[in-house]
Amino acid sequence: MADPRSRPPRRPEPLRVDAARLAAFEVLKAVRVDRAYANLVLPGILRDHGLTGRDAAFTTELTSGTLRRRGTYDAVIAACTDRPMGRVEAKVLDALRLGTHQLLSMRVPPHAAISTTVELVRARANQGAAGFANAVLRAVTEHDLDGWIERVAPDPVARPTEHLAIAHSHPAWVVDELRQAVGDEELPDLLAADNEPPRVTLVARPGRSEPGELPGTPTRLSPYGVVLEGGDPGAVPAVAEGRAGVQDEGSQLVALALATAPVEGRDERWLDLCAGPGGKAALLAALAAGRGATLTASEPQPHRAGLVRRALAGADGVAGVVTADGTRPPFAPESFDRVLVDAPCSGLGALRRRPEARWQRKPDDLLGLVMLQRALIGAALDLVRPGGVVLYATCSPLVSETATVVTSVLQQRPDVALEDASGLLPGLTDAPGPAPGTLQLWPHRHGTDAMFMALLRKAAPPG
Repeated sequence: MADPRSRPPRRPEPLRVDAARLAAFEVLKAVRVDRAYANLVLPGILRDHGLTGRDAAFTTELTSGTLRRRGTYDAVIAACTDRPMGRVEAKVLDALRLGTHQLLSMRVPPHAAISTTVELVRARANQGAAGFANAVLRAVTEHDLDGWIERVAPDPVARPTEHLAIAHSHPAWVVDELRQAVGDEELPDLLAADNEPPRVTLVARPGRSEPGELPGTPTRLSPYGVVLEGGDPGAVPAVAEGRAGVQDEGSQLVALALATAPVEGRDERWLDLCAGPGGKAALLAALAAGRGATLTASEPQPHRAGLVRRALAGADGVAGVVTADGTRPPFAPESFDRVLVDAPCSGLGALRRRPEARWQRKPDDLLGLVMLQRALIGAALDLVRPGGVVLYATCSPLVSETATVVTSVLQQRPDVALEDASGLLPGLTDAPGPAPGTLQLWPHRHGTDAMFMALLRKAAPPG
């Protein structure tokens, strides 16, 4: 008989890691390491793993839900271990967050949530980390989500900001900024709305499609919007053909507000100064074409300018797409009748759609963004002719990015007036902004991203 010691050692069987959970783990890593947006990297990762239908939907919910609730889950995980959170390996912590979301917020049997997470940790870390994960997740099962919040969130009376930060999973500094914007009474509703998955909303681009050919329910405020009840929006023929698109109702309203504003005299040349990735530009081009006007789209980043070109492909009313810095635009002064400045901002008005932004943004980011916003508005005002209008929009409700920016610009530009925008959007009666005449949309009031709008008119010369 052959000596068994002479036989080659048996190779361990490869670990069977659930593909849907592994895909979610990879998205979290991309967000953490590359500061990626989850909604942008998710489709490619789903394709890489061959996930469709229910599996893709499971991964999407697991990823976005974990990112939304990360602050709450970290407090729960910290309470379930005597190891400092800073000593937990980052990839192990990502897996623990995924497991905690399944245990506390999804209809996943506890044994399945624990066993699949432990296998994920064993495959991506080591056996010791797998044992640690097993112990932590078993401790997590001792209470439901409400029970854990009651235990780990600070006292709401003594420490209201810190309580809301844990209970609603927002950084404390963001809670304070949103309190300044919306007030104490509505703050909990706003924070809760930030943690709700957004509805998938489609837009029919006028002259190219009609809302009636899109499946779903008409939106309340935009005459071109439809809320998709389910399914893949890319499978809708009008979307696949570029005649319609996926666009939040708030973004649709920004384009409509600019197009609706009255201008004095000529109305032929429109400009989107910060056009990437192209959703607003596509709607503006369709609206411009219907009036015999044309839209020029400008975007500083080449890859985003490519997305704008793709969004405008086949559309009428397009004068061109330019890759250029909006603070130093290559256009003649006073050559446009309408200009949209949808400025780069903190993005804290779109936390339903991009939940990771709350963890990636820092208070120090605001100063640089505010300076850029002021510079972009100044450039736009130089480009618009007397009697024309500039619409300043941000996907942020923070006062420093809204009213403060507008006030600063007005102090420096005596040739510009802030006009009342409240009549531009019929049916929008509950959206007063932080400065008189401005508009502020809210997730908890309107079901949209928190878009801010201010309409600026350049004065006609005397005489």
